[in-house]
Amino acid sequence: MGCFPCFDSREEGKLIPDKQKDHRRDIHPSNISRLACGADRLRSRSNTGSAKELPILKDAPAVNIAAQTFTFRELATATKNFRPECFIGEGGFGSVYKGRLESTGQVVAVKQLDRNGLQGNREFLVEVLMLSLLHHSNLVNLIGYCADGDQRLLVYEFMPLGSLEDHLHDLPPDKEPLDWNARMKIAAGAAQGLEYLHDKANPPVIYRDFKSSNVLLDEGYHPKLSDFGLAKLGPTGDKSHVSTRVMGTYGYCAPEYAMTGQLTVKSDVYSFGVVFLELITGRKAIDSSRPQGEHNLIAWARPLFNDRRKFSKLADPRLQGRYPMRGLYQALAVASMCIQEQAPARPLIGDVVTALSYLVNQPYDPNTRLPGDKDEKRNKDERGLGRVSKNEDGGGSGRKFDFEGSDRDDSPKEAVKMSTRGPDRERAVAEAKMWGENWREKRRQNDQGGFGGTHGS
Repeated sequence: MGCFPCFDSREEGKLIPDKQKDHRRDIHPSNISRLACGADRLRSRSNTGSAKELPILKDAPAVNIAAQTFTFRELATATKNFRPECFIGEGGFGSVYKGRLESTGQVVAVKQLDRNGLQGNREFLVEVLMLSLLHHSNLVNLIGYCADGDQRLLVYEFMPLGSLEDHLHDLPPDKEPLDWNARMKIAAGAAQGLEYLHDKANPPVIYRDFKSSNVLLDEGYHPKLSDFGLAKLGPTGDKSHVSTRVMGTYGYCAPEYAMTGQLTVKSDVYSFGVVFLELITGRKAIDSSRPQGEHNLIAWARPLFNDRRKFSKLADPRLQGRYPMRGLYQALAVASMCIQEQAPARPLIGDVVTALSYLVNQPYDPNTRLPGDKDEKRNKDERGLGRVSKNEDGGGSGRKFDFEGSDRDDSPKEAVKMSTRGPDRERAVAEAKMWGENWREKRRQNDQGGFGGTHGS
């Protein structure tokens, strides 16, 4: 799915003329002239909106653009003149080709921005500057760029396993689906990328386009976030949100952002929850080929959260039951908190990382599970996990996520109840915070042994 406004065509028509005004605070770096090889022409050619905004950045701190500059001829040679056999997919606002740099022999991915696209120049600037400022093992590495004439190309490290979308949806018959452990690993790594943007970058960065096609996979299913053209700097000081034109991909946009244009880091958490549900269920965020009532993943999944007997229906059938039932409950609990309609009820991404790190360190080994009665008994035993009304361990409130094996209810059903009852909304927010604090404390206590230590109550 491509990027387009989450509003309908009526809103799109109204907002497109103001597109360039949205550039005003996306980036602080002033030294745009450091974008060599045609950057000066880029500034002079840009429409009046962009030209007026460049002086606003004049007094901001300069940025050392570490990315290499390439000529168009170099990248045409690398991709064999952008031949169809080198085409590997569509990125944000452009086509992506696999290439090999003649100078170094390095295999790269080259994104050629659409010269006729309305957002090509803006995305180009934002992507180069953002990825020159942001460096993390779960963010794709920008190698360089080309700004020759009217050509706008970005050169990234090549991700050999493609995108998460390639491994989840429309699989050919001969392709093995992702196993449970790989799915949890991808989710945890992608969440760590978001955590870096939200908590480590200063000011925080809101990704704004988190979706399965933007999660690229390196060897060993190591995930990296890509396509930063829609990224926005988050609110600072006493500001609670950033107001911006609504952009993103239908099915992934947080409801408050789609309705009001008010963007926060919790908007990214919602989008993460959608992708996490895609990983758990194997379904697309939006799939019109499914029966009526199942087109929208979130709308289909929410009612199932209310009945523990139906949790297994949320697991991808292609897993063929090869997943830990307890792990499924816990994963669904995390997903259900992330996709709450009320943004304050969603956890911070740092708390999500903590919970998913625990799940990753509890890998599922199908060789230790025997078919038949033993597995069935195990599943039945675990259906009794986590009931709030039967919390007997005496710790906490009985509502926080406890992944240490207690009998309290860590199910999506309880998470949904907590955040949908009006009078309990503040308590839900407090519990989400407590959940994170609890696990940060657990992690500190287990620093030497990690999560692989003892997990009994």
